[in-house]
Amino acid sequence: MGSSPSSSIPLDETANEVFKITEYLFLTICDAAEPWQLGFQDAASPMMQGIMDLHHDIFFFLILILVFVLWILVGALWHFHYKKNPIPQRIVHGTTIEILWTIFPSLILMFIAIPSFALLYAMDEVVVDPAITMKAIGHQWYWTYEYSDYNSSDEESLTFDSYMIPEDDLELGQLRLLEVDNRLVVPANSHLRLLVTSADVLHSWAVPSLGVKCDAVPGRLNQISILVQREGVYYGQCSEICGTNHAFMPIVVEALSLKDYCDWVDSHQF
Repeated sequence: MGSSPSSSIPLDETANEVFKITEYLFLTICDAAEPWQLGFQDAASPMMQGIMDLHHDIFFFLILILVFVLWILVGALWHFHYKKNPIPQRIVHGTTIEILWTIFPSLILMFIAIPSFALLYAMDEVVVDPAITMKAIGHQWYWTYEYSDYNSSDEESLTFDSYMIPEDDLELGQLRLLEVDNRLVVPANSHLRLLVTSADVLHSWAVPSLGVKCDAVPGRLNQISILVQREGVYYGQCSEICGTNHAFMPIVVEALSLKDYCDWVDSHQF
C-alpha cells in the first residue's frame, strides 16, 4: 500500500535530524571553521598554541586600556559638563601627565614585543633532521603533493593531485568547499618539513589549526616545520588571491598514528 503524504513528514524530520547529528559528530573529530565562529580553531601544534597564548595575553592588555580610556572619557563627560562648568578651564599643557602617557604605553609595548619576537623567531625555525620531507605545489586551482622520501625513481614516486570535491559529489557529513579527493596524510607527533612552491602564480598554503601559512612563489622554494600533536583532520585554504577559482582550492591534512601512516604509504606506493 502507498504511504499517505502525512506519513512522509516524520521520515523527512528523522532524516534531517540524522543529518544534523552526523554533521555534528563529523565536526567534533575534525578541525574546520564553524558558522559564526569568532575565535580560533583548536590548536593542534605547538606553534598554534603559542599564537593563541600570545593573542590572549595581548587581549588582556587591550581590556585594561579599554577600561582605563572609558573611565577617563566618562569622567570627563560627567565632571566637565557645561552645567557644572559654564566657564571651561583652559589647560595649555601638563608635564607630568605627558611623561606618564609616554612611559606607560612604552612599557606596555615592551611587554608585548618580547613574547611577539620570541614567537616570530620560533616560527622561522626549521627542524634540521625531520622525520619526513614533503612538497606542496600550487596550481590554478589545485594542489600537488609529493613525498620525495619515498621516490625510488621518476617513474616510481608518491605524488598525487588534490582537487576540491564538487558540491554535487559530496557525501553525507562532508564539508562544502573544504573537502578534497586526496588528502595530505602525515604521521602525528613527528617533525615534518614541508617545501612549498608554485607552478604558475602566487598561492599560499595555510592551515589554521596547525598555525602555518606559507606563500607558494613560482621559481622559489619556501619551507616550514610542522609538528601535529594529535590525530585528526585539519582543513585550510589557499590564502593568496590566485584567480577566479581562488576560493575552490582547499587544503586537508589528515594526521594518523605512525602505524596507520606506514600502512597508508605501503598502499599508495607504486
